Amino acid sequence: MKTEIWDVRAYTTQLADYPRLSEIIETYRRGGLVALPTETVYGLGANALDESAVQKIYQAKGRPSDNPLIVHIYDSEQLKDFVTEIPEATEKLMEAFWPGPITFILPLKPGFLCNSVTGGLNSVAVRMPSHPVARELLKLVDLPIAAPSANLSGRPSPTTFEHVYHDLNGRIDGVIHSTQSEAGLESTVLDCRTFPYRVARPGTITRNMLNDILPNAVDEVRSEDMEKPIAPGMKYKHYAPETPIAIFENLEHSINALRYKEWSHIVFIVPKSFIPLLPEEAYTIILSDTEEDIQQANYNLYDALHKVDQLVDVEQAYIYGYPHHEEAEALRNRMCKAANYQYVEGEL
Repeated sequence: MKTEIWDVRAYTTQLADYPRLSEIIETYRRGGLVALPTETVYGLGANALDESAVQKIYQAKGRPSDNPLIVHIYDSEQLKDFVTEIPEATEKLMEAFWPGPITFILPLKPGFLCNSVTGGLNSVAVRMPSHPVARELLKLVDLPIAAPSANLSGRPSPTTFEHVYHDLNGRIDGVIHSTQSEAGLESTVLDCRTFPYRVARPGTITRNMLNDILPNAVDEVRSEDMEKPIAPGMKYKHYAPETPIAIFENLEHSINALRYKEWSHIVFIVPKSFIPLLPEEAYTIILSDTEEDIQQANYNLYDALHKVDQLVDVEQAYIYGYPHHEEAEALRNRMCKAANYQYVEGEL
């Protein structure tokens, strides 16, 4: 399969003027797969009403078919077609954070979306992206679009065109070439089926931010609940490079504990401020300027994980875990999954 490239970087705020726009719209409408930019990560989109199209997502990604997909919309009126009800509390949160990097799990009205979208569940995960290209495209296509991350299943999520093309060239119909995703991590997923709500997957919109809008609306997250597969990205291995990776939280302890003779086969993924303290022979990939800059680390995380596998002589990667607080919860969640919860010995 030839994978088309539609470079819209010069048309980010005026997609309607892009001369090949009709090709993208027609590809979606005839059941094709198109990777599109969003503010979180690039998504692999297909018509959520077309069973054959959605099955192609699972095939292209190598994704288990019981792992549900997020449905992307451009207008909340679209929810009436496939959601049984929207509680008043949920509407307030939607008004506050949509369009934006948050997904709401809602009770499914059967008979509209194809069965493969929900992975056999009686609920549906829905998001309204804020990226200008995604927003305009969803409006022009005028279909709900099912879109998980545009990568091979289990691999680090894609935040750039290059990440998508590396994984899916020849497996999908086309890729929309836009700029790097601003948020850098997948959306917050909020389960709204029972009140108080709970965060099923942390993202850049935090529990405190949600409770600022609607006090006591969102429960504390229990770590054991985070692994129950009610939402996209919860059931299977995610975000992992091919290179083995472990998390460290105390640099001095880790250097002493590791005691490598050949540091040249090791890469550290760290804040820039850590570099003077690392062995000179080791590779380094910078996540942020300082350990306090969580937003910058979010933005760079997946690109760093992709870069690890480009270092041909590296045998092991170590990534700094960043401080334990709510702002870093989503970052740490992705790191833990990428490392399969492996820490430097003695740090847990």
